[in-house]
Amino acid sequence: METTLNLTSGWDKTFPQSDKVTHRKVTFRNRYGITLAADLYEPRNSEGALASLAVSGPFGAVKEQAAGLYAQTMAERGFRTLAFDPSFPGESGGEPRYVASPDINTEDFSAAVDFLATLPDADPERIGIIGICGWGGFALNAAAVDTRIKATVAATMYDISRCTANGYFDAMTADERYELRRQLNAQRTEDYRSGTRALAGGVVDPLPDDAPQFVKDYHAYYKTPRGYHPRSLNSNAGWCRTSSLAFLNAPILAYSGEIRSAVLLVHGENAHSRYFSEDAFRKLTGDNKELLIVPGASHVDLYDNVAAIPFDRLEAFFAENLK
Repeated sequence: METTLNLTSGWDKTFPQSDKVTHRKVTFRNRYGITLAADLYEPRNSEGALASLAVSGPFGAVKEQAAGLYAQTMAERGFRTLAFDPSFPGESGGEPRYVASPDINTEDFSAAVDFLATLPDADPERIGIIGICGWGGFALNAAAVDTRIKATVAATMYDISRCTANGYFDAMTADERYELRRQLNAQRTEDYRSGTRALAGGVVDPLPDDAPQFVKDYHAYYKTPRGYHPRSLNSNAGWCRTSSLAFLNAPILAYSGEIRSAVLLVHGENAHSRYFSEDAFRKLTGDNKELLIVPGASHVDLYDNVAAIPFDRLEAFFAENLK
């Protein structure tokens, strides 16, 4: 059973360190026994119980990238925040490496809530979560099952299960989906035979001449000094190829319409992925749900463009729903 992780000691984020917050490395365990690594940010000189936020994403990123930026910024605004690596990549534990799971990665959010709810001076009634990109979908799935989560933000959200099973813009046919299953299961056989696991590859590099704009945007983030990180799957060799199998038969937003806590969906006006948030919003019920479209913003703008990320709205949303 895992007990310790090899955590870095220096500041190795893709964003500058703030002098307005304190920062320390922590670990916690999910209910599958996997030890997760995280960065805990707190407002400097804070006193008393604080509202807390768990943050993760994007899909294939690490806590030193966008999640850490969100966490540090929200800590500057008075929240205790936890940016964590999900099970299997980054500094977190879990074998085999570089695997994604609709169940386990949803559980990772609930495990982060376990940790935040039991810290000294914790207020377990004032815990929210932020999921970025693919972790936006996991955040909604977590909010649907975990009633301790009082407020959820999904920023520039992907529904990984829908995108895997249907392709972009739901363009995949049943025959194409069957062929994908056939290829992935053939890869399983080959992986078992070789004793290794083939990786899917991160963001394409070099860019082909005909790359769509959103792929160019991913490259500009993950493959340049702006957002590159040596532990990021998207910056390097990517997820385990057969991880996609788990998402083909597991629609993670099936019960999102039953979320009773507050939800804020944030997406860029020009994002190729905007339809994920718009369709997710249509399923939500109650008068405490909101869809915020950021004018002129692309998908990747909401990773690290602090002029585009609506931090004022996030602060107000959590202040209102975690009071």
